[in-house]
Amino acid sequence: MLQQTPSPAPDRPAAAAIRTRARALRAAGGVAAALAAGSLPARIRLTLSEALVLGLLKQEVTTWFAIFGHGSTDLGEVLRLYAEEGVLAVVNCRNEVEMAHAATAHAWVYGRTPAVVTSIGPGALQAMAGALAAASNGIGVYHIYGDETTWGEGYNMQQIPKEEQGLYGRMTALMGQSYVLHTPEALRDCLRRGTACVRHPFRAGPFFILAPINTQPQETEANLATLPGPMAAPAVAPAADAAYAAAAGVLAEGARLVIKAGGGSRAHAAAVRQLAERLSAPVVLSPGATGVLPDAHPLNMHVGGSKGTISGNFAMEGADVVLFAGSRAVCQADCSGIGYPNAGAVVNINGDLHDAHHYANTVALPGDITEVIARLVAHLPSAGAAAARRTAWLAACAEKKAEWAAFRAARIAQPPLRDATWGRAVLTQPAAIGTVARFARRVGAVSFFDAGDVQANGFQIVADDAPGQSITETGASYMGFAVSALMSAAGVRAPRYGIAFTGDGSFMMNPQVLIDAVRHRVRGMIALFDNRRMAAISGLQHAQYGAEFATSDEVAVDYVALAGAVAGVRAVHGGFDAPTLEAALAEAHAHDGLSLVHIPVFGGRDPRAEMGAYGAWNVGNWVGGVQARYLDQSI
Repeated sequence: MLQQTPSPAPDRPAAAAIRTRARALRAAGGVAAALAAGSLPARIRLTLSEALVLGLLKQEVTTWFAIFGHGSTDLGEVLRLYAEEGVLAVVNCRNEVEMAHAATAHAWVYGRTPAVVTSIGPGALQAMAGALAAASNGIGVYHIYGDETTWGEGYNMQQIPKEEQGLYGRMTALMGQSYVLHTPEALRDCLRRGTACVRHPFRAGPFFILAPINTQPQETEANLATLPGPMAAPAVAPAADAAYAAAAGVLAEGARLVIKAGGGSRAHAAAVRQLAERLSAPVVLSPGATGVLPDAHPLNMHVGGSKGTISGNFAMEGADVVLFAGSRAVCQADCSGIGYPNAGAVVNINGDLHDAHHYANTVALPGDITEVIARLVAHLPSAGAAAARRTAWLAACAEKKAEWAAFRAARIAQPPLRDATWGRAVLTQPAAIGTVARFARRVGAVSFFDAGDVQANGFQIVADDAPGQSITETGASYMGFAVSALMSAAGVRAPRYGIAFTGDGSFMMNPQVLIDAVRHRVRGMIALFDNRRMAAISGLQHAQYGAEFATSDEVAVDYVALAGAVAGVRAVHGGFDAPTLEAALAEAHAHDGLSLVHIPVFGGRDPRAEMGAYGAWNVGNWVGGVQARYLDQSI
């Protein structure tokens, strides 16, 4: 919840006017309602800072993650007054990367666009780095940074010391879309472009607003009635029947048809399931698409790609025709382009024209996945005919699904193994992750997975039955995302309980959450899997070169003591076996606030301690072989 400043000092005249407008918004229930009621005039003279706040409120941006500095003091003053009147929530943080991740997770979990505010200079660069997670996963977030003054009177502190204009705007434009508010009158165009970016129906991303220090307090006349509200684009699909007939013809030829459900299919799970059942087509998931089909659904072949699974990669390798739905064809999803060696044709459903035409021999159906599928189904043969054509293929896939299920169950049930680092037997990471994932399902928590071995094992282990049960940031694989994502619940009236699955390395990237979560009364849990190494990279080094190098450490950290030193955090040791860990999880979950469970896990070379990798990846000394196979692909 928002922390309000007690007994604010008397307002100066300008502040009093801002507060009056904020109260009008609160009473009316929003900008549009206040305009309709006449309690807020359409034509109004105000500062650029307040106009920006009002414009974003009109777009239903009510949660602001902020680290204020000298480049954002004027905007911060406006936000203070609106926050004190209860119109919006300001979540102050201690690290710009952390708050960028928190904002990304807020939009991802709650479906509401937030704003990130920071100053000029290093803070802006850190927030921009954190925005990579939003850009890579298609999540709409506003990023608002201070910027150098427009008068050119000399270097502003923390601007880039180079004799050029608009350098921050140019850098942010590379990460997403960017707008420099060089003049206050440009606000309408800025917000029009902004909502088209953050609420784009199939390629949303961060929108960067650069607010020069001297234009923020500059007064301008604005017409609030013409500032854009949140964009709501209607769903589109190809109009001509010929496109669907062509796609249906390709699909009918596939005796070993596979559907690849990418991250873009998360919002279209019902349609993808309908299509899979109509076509009797096994579905292979991308790492970020778990839950698109329920885990136990007979057509769910689980994750496929460079890490993959026994069943998912089997289906990819055997497919003769592939239907892609909302997939970007990244290495984690298609084995660096060689995941479908026997496929000769593709049907691709994707709103983005470039992604829809990524593969050769493609019939593209660009548009909204649900709308396209609704039209495509009318051109397909009966479900019985499709099932009869694929009887042998479905049986083979079912056998591999059962093999994967048995393998996964065995790895999760693996008894503790003796570890040289810990000097005793400890849980393997799959066994520990499986225990925590089972607990998360039982309590209805949203599971956030950090980068590295925790993430790679995690998307193989989770048994999601709907999208959103797990949030796996595989787009950027940003270390520290999961623990920061717990802050997404700050300022939310009905927050979801979150569990961050993180490694010891990822946790130390953003430990500020220990303080910030207490400050904002966030209730959630950090499950810290500690093997004192970068296990994902050391494993890759062993697989490629037979030795690990500079990916482990010998520094013992008492994470229970570290976290417990923060008042309000409940820190417990997870023990060395599954029953003890389950008891620790229950104790941590009972805490009314942030908790941390420290879980020592095995870090040696033992196949029983890992889930395995089943695909190919164009890295290291595998490059030559992967690229040679790439030239042999038919799609």
